[in-house]
Amino acid sequence: MQRHDAPQNTAGPVVIDRVETMLVDLPTIRPHKLSMAVMDGQTLMLVRIRCSDGTEGWGEGTTIGGLAYGAESPEGMKLAIDTYFTPHLIGADANRVPALMSRLNTAIRDNRFAKCAVETALLDALGHRTGLPVSELLGGRQRDRLPVAWTLASGDTGRDIDEAQRMLALRRHQIFKLKIGRRSVREDVAHVAAIKKALGDVACVRVDVNMAWSELEAQRGLAGLVDAGCELVEQPVANIAALARLTGKFPIAVMADESLVGPESGFALARLAGANVFAIKTEQSGGLQAAQRVAAIADAAHIELYGGTMLEGGVGTIASAHVFSTFRELRWGTELFGPLLLTQEILTQPLEYSDFHLTVPALPGLGISMDEDRVQHFRRDRARVVVGPAVTVQI
Repeated sequence: MQRHDAPQNTAGPVVIDRVETMLVDLPTIRPHKLSMAVMDGQTLMLVRIRCSDGTEGWGEGTTIGGLAYGAESPEGMKLAIDTYFTPHLIGADANRVPALMSRLNTAIRDNRFAKCAVETALLDALGHRTGLPVSELLGGRQRDRLPVAWTLASGDTGRDIDEAQRMLALRRHQIFKLKIGRRSVREDVAHVAAIKKALGDVACVRVDVNMAWSELEAQRGLAGLVDAGCELVEQPVANIAALARLTGKFPIAVMADESLVGPESGFALARLAGANVFAIKTEQSGGLQAAQRVAAIADAAHIELYGGTMLEGGVGTIASAHVFSTFRELRWGTELFGPLLLTQEILTQPLEYSDFHLTVPALPGLGISMDEDRVQHFRRDRARVVVGPAVTVQI
């Protein structure tokens, strides 16, 4: 595929000419079991924005378990962008990304995941026009490589131990997060303790409860997790007041995830001292710049940071990596393993995972190139392309 990394026509303003959305279904290497859903595959909503100077940018919207995790789905994102976002995008100045996102935020309520996908595509295209990586457009990176945790979510203790030991041998991951919350607290703690004992001091073990516990269950669970050698528990309860009461009660870091749905919620949590750690997610925050604002709130409140994931594919993962590379501190690393959970690749060059880290590309835009033949092969839908204000083309 040819990527246009420099404008073909510099006369006049650069405007958005075309918006294309598509659904891509990709299988996973194994079932991924969370407290609220079991994933046997992942659906990516991809958006491509083409501009009048020939540049283009890609974005991605992805959720966990369809609507099981939250109010948006890949199918819903596609419909929202096709119907409501596109009229605001066609003909708009493609270089003024913050102003365009402000317009979308005024005209369209919520739809944070869809907004993140559109903003990613706009910044990718702008990066190709300017010759700058997205991280530089966002203020400049502070690191070129990011530590990456791996989630153990088969639900089987022996299988999870084997998987973790394989990752250590490959030098791909040495931080492991266990998905728990589907069983009793006692069974969950025993599962974590067995895995930590098998891995010993060569690996860090954390857990994600995905809000499955009551406050009382969380008190029992956190005490047991401390004894098991677990260093961090993610979103053990849904209520932020309960989360605040648990924070600091046990010698284990408490991390907010589902409670963080943009800068306003980050501020509310910070006021309550509601967590030791914020799991920043670009989609959940409402976009790349919004994720930076959440991180700034945490930084000001002396809350530590972790780069979270919605199990995005290559586009969404590397967009998050560009954002996380700009954070002043990233004490707890990242969880940007989404592409490694998929059995099929849609990039011409896979993301670079090595020595327990993900490398952030230094090329313009996101620094990736799409394999369009493979994208077309795994598409569920026919493309809906909007060309100008009144013409729709089906291909």
